[in-house]
Amino acid sequence: MSNRIISTAAAVLALGLAVPAAAETKLTVANWLPPSHPLVSEVIVPMTESIAEATGGNVVPTILPAPLGPPPAHFDFAVNGVADITFGVQGYSPGRFKTTNLAELPFLGDSAEAISVAYWNTWEEMLKGAGEYDDVKVLALFTHGPGEIFVKEGDLEGPDAIKGKKLRVGGGIVHEVATTLGAVPVEGPSSKAYELLSQGVADGILFPYESVNFFGLIPQLNKGLAVPGGLYNTSFYIVMNKAKWESLSAQDQKAINSVTGEALARVAGQMWDRADAKGKAAMDGKLEVATATDAQMEAWETALKPVIDAKMEELASTGIDADAALEHLKAGIAAETK
Repeated sequence: MSNRIISTAAAVLALGLAVPAAAETKLTVANWLPPSHPLVSEVIVPMTESIAEATGGNVVPTILPAPLGPPPAHFDFAVNGVADITFGVQGYSPGRFKTTNLAELPFLGDSAEAISVAYWNTWEEMLKGAGEYDDVKVLALFTHGPGEIFVKEGDLEGPDAIKGKKLRVGGGIVHEVATTLGAVPVEGPSSKAYELLSQGVADGILFPYESVNFFGLIPQLNKGLAVPGGLYNTSFYIVMNKAKWESLSAQDQKAINSVTGEALARVAGQMWDRADAKGKAAMDGKLEVATATDAQMEAWETALKPVIDAKMEELASTGIDADAALEHLKAGIAAETK
């Protein structure tokens, strides 16, 4: 009898040893940009590697080889589980996100890293309660570098520098900024910027230095105007399907949190700052870039105050203390730029 018990126990033990270790969790990552774009090569790719490393190989994200759909659809791809992780621009879905107003305001600062880190911390401490991201797990929020002015011809002098000019704009606050300063906004994705300029549909563009260089626009432009603090910023998100996040172990969740959030926002901000420096350097000798004068800045700050006030009211409509959030953001930016 005892021999049978021993044999049975040995058999059970052998079966237990034969059971393989838990299979790794594979995550799909949607992408709509060229693989060579720095947001992909220097942020999304390293993020997938950091997640795999932090979880000891338990969680392995893989970037899909082809786009699943247009950029505006990507947030809902994460909500609905079409992809496990997605990234994009909140402004591509007008009216859906109001807390992004805070990070897109004019004249916030010249460093994407400083603004991105401060933005993430302000969202986590003050903006999360608005509930705009309740259907996903937020891995990072950040902004690109300060938006500047570029035109094909004509001068950019005086407060009316862009008045009457047809300027390509993306989503978010930049549309209202352009309109308020007298420009005629031309809507279009960044990938269509060259076409809009080369065909004369647009006279110029509002873009950070990085984008002008990456999308090959320098030969299409004649002059640029750097705006201290930026004429606008654009907010980005990286989010994960909530059910997939909740299916992970607490240990893996903790590991992923350690390489996302503020850490990932900083990586993204540093990338934009490097790319802007590279883009600006590429303009040397090819595109004349001046800096906005004190008179221009004073006029634009006055003109854009109603736009800023309206955006702050939108933010307050979510139940957030908008003034306190702006103060928190600015303090965070100042702390990062010391």
